[in-house]
Amino acid sequence: MKTNEKLRTYALSELAHAKVHGRTAGRLDPLTLFWTGSGVEWNVKASELWVEVEADYDHIEPWISILVNGAWVSRQMVTAGRHWICVFRGMKKDVVKNVRIVKDTQAMSADPGCLLQIHSVRCDGDFEPVADKPYKLEFVGDSITSGEGAIGATCEQEWIPMWFSAIDNYTAMTAEALDAEYRILSQSGWGVVTGWDNNPHSSLPAYYEQVCGLLGGDRNRELGALEANDFAAWQPDVVIVNLGTNDDGAFHYQAWRNPQTGETYEQRLNADGTMNADDLAVFERAVAQFVGKIRQYNRNAHIVWAYGMLGTAMLPAIERAVGEYRAQTGDARVSVVRLPDMTPDTVGARNHPGKRAHAQAAAVLSEAIRPLLG
Repeated sequence: MKTNEKLRTYALSELAHAKVHGRTAGRLDPLTLFWTGSGVEWNVKASELWVEVEADYDHIEPWISILVNGAWVSRQMVTAGRHWICVFRGMKKDVVKNVRIVKDTQAMSADPGCLLQIHSVRCDGDFEPVADKPYKLEFVGDSITSGEGAIGATCEQEWIPMWFSAIDNYTAMTAEALDAEYRILSQSGWGVVTGWDNNPHSSLPAYYEQVCGLLGGDRNRELGALEANDFAAWQPDVVIVNLGTNDDGAFHYQAWRNPQTGETYEQRLNADGTMNADDLAVFERAVAQFVGKIRQYNRNAHIVWAYGMLGTAMLPAIERAVGEYRAQTGDARVSVVRLPDMTPDTVGARNHPGKRAHAQAAAVLSEAIRPLLG
């Protein structure tokens, strides 16, 4: 690595003015990034800046994006090992630059070996405070919220991390429109009751209390992924849930069989193709229970269930569940927003919403949230 002789190296814990994004276990040496859109932000007055990252994986590598002054300037795979990555060189030293390192890929429950950490930074200048934004948003969702297919050509069909984006993503777009900080909890294929394949263990609400509880393996446990999240340290103004798409898919898929016990689980269709009333009632109860869980940990937040980018089959059930929750609790700060469906003109990779679809969803969602922020 050929660098400026005046560069100085700092561990993250030495920097008083680093802003961490995303749920973490509170450890900085190193900083482990678990979720989509997590990362770190600095205001730095320097001509040159490098960041030291470490990655590992068994078969699904992490990707990152780099933003300078809000502009998306770099995106890359982080290969296994510990590396120095140059963020910028040759810029005006006496001008402050805002820099964000963003994790583009989701927490990989299918690969316990997947790891992304930031160890230190190296620059020839000084770090200055990063101002807090006026609002905080938390997003909970599935592959749409993970940005699967938001980048890449429409012909791409491989399930690989290259096609995930935290930037061409309605979460980032909504947060930018509302001048808000944001966090994401999302997992492709997961739902409220089950995943797309009827697996009841692929229920995102079951892990909401933890830092990143859906990750397995001893290393993730040691890094704090399974620890209780510190909700008091970061309270959102609005929690946006975008779940239900995979529950819909499960109604149209075969039963899931537990390989250990032989038990099966299935969300069923009737002979006429309608959803089984008993299974639909299970879904509605699970929606209401999840809203109640979110309220338990976020006493003052508005809760918005946003749904519709890949069909609206579960929308009536979601509306009934939210309505029942409101009636039983008197909690008026819960609402449902229908998001615009993806079209042939807005489709992205893997038959998922592309950048234009995410932009349309962000426009609708930000318009719905803005009045809630007063």
